[in-house]
Amino acid sequence: MSALTARIAGIGYWSNGLPDWPAARAFAASGALPTDATAKPAPQLLAPNERRRAPPSVLVALEVALAACRDADIAPDTLPSVFTSTHGDLGITDYMCATMAHTPTELSPTKFHNSVHNAAAGYWTIGAGCMRTATAISAHRASFAQGLVEAMVQLATDSEAVLLVGYDTSASGLLGTVTRSEGLLGAALVLTRDGRGPRLAARFDDGDAIAGAGPLATRAQDNAMAPMLPLFDALAAGENTVILHAGPQRGLRLDIAHG
Repeated sequence: MSALTARIAGIGYWSNGLPDWPAARAFAASGALPTDATAKPAPQLLAPNERRRAPPSVLVALEVALAACRDADIAPDTLPSVFTSTHGDLGITDYMCATMAHTPTELSPTKFHNSVHNAAAGYWTIGAGCMRTATAISAHRASFAQGLVEAMVQLATDSEAVLLVGYDTSASGLLGTVTRSEGLLGAALVLTRDGRGPRLAARFDDGDAIAGAGPLATRAQDNAMAPMLPLFDALAAGENTVILHAGPQRGLRLDIAHG
């Protein structure tokens, strides 16, 4: 494909011990962790009762999505969105499987409601009052790269700005024996056609990407969404090129102009 381009107008980030993008960027530069990091995300987009009921996948997705919109100074309800996750909420999936196997009549309607792959996208559109298109995708380890391509295609065809959100949770129970993922990780980008911010040019390359070795990628390497982290390490360090895993023997090359 010919190169797709976008500007990064806003960034949101959350991982265990790094509750926002400034903290992540400082950690990438110095290795220092904040002393007052919150134990879990608490997105202000949701009312307190909704925050208590929402699963970790929804909490982290909405936290970083809202942070990216604020960083870009763009109203959340104006943006089409792409939500991408390798597995959705693994804890809820394991609960659903175990309950259906042993006590199916005790299945929680709330947890069933939160088990669908587009749960975070649905909470976002409701919380933000957003009537724009919301897309939820999964492509295993290539989920973030393919989500980025989807967002950049939308940007190239009919949108002035697009919100991209990537997130994954910890595996648990029997599911954790076949699907590995640890910790909670989410990041978001507001991409625009024009304006300020780093400029991305994306194209597919043959050959797989190399696992990230930067500080952020190393710290969260056991999370299923870790394949996105080389981009955030590059943004933090001012690097000009990164290749993300985009499928079997396929990489997504990103040339970054920081000026």
